[in-house]
Amino acid sequence: MMTKEQILLVKKTWNIFREIDPVLVGDVFYSKLFFDMPYLEKLFHTPKEEQSRKLINMLSIIVGRLDNLEELTEEIKQLAIRHVQYGVKEQHYKAVGTALLWTLEQGLGRDWNEKVRQAWTVCFQILSDTMINASGYKNRHMA
Repeated sequence: MMTKEQILLVKKTWNIFREIDPVLVGDVFYSKLFFDMPYLEKLFHTPKEEQSRKLINMLSIIVGRLDNLEELTEEIKQLAIRHVQYGVKEQHYKAVGTALLWTLEQGLGRDWNEKVRQAWTVCFQILSDTMINASGYKNRHMA
């Protein structure tokens, strides 16, 4: 669970971050992701500009509903199921989290600090845990 302070920090920093062109954000994010895990690039078939906008829009929806994440659970589960169909594996979520935090740090500059990093880390962990559970990876390991 996120604390009220963490939710406020994520929302505040996201509002600052949203001033940056989503295509530029996506370019930085995907460059970092593909640098760290080059083989992931083959999973993406959507043009980078469109993919970047989708990423930013989804993050905006999630950040906007952080106070009431239960409202988003079904959408997040559907997103997870689509990602399984795209070939996303459980271990890819860590690389995505690393790329997201790195991108946020670059974009926020002086507004990035340890409390902000912790808030975004918890936020992404909740999101990725929800997606991993919805995608059935945990059940497959047990079989």
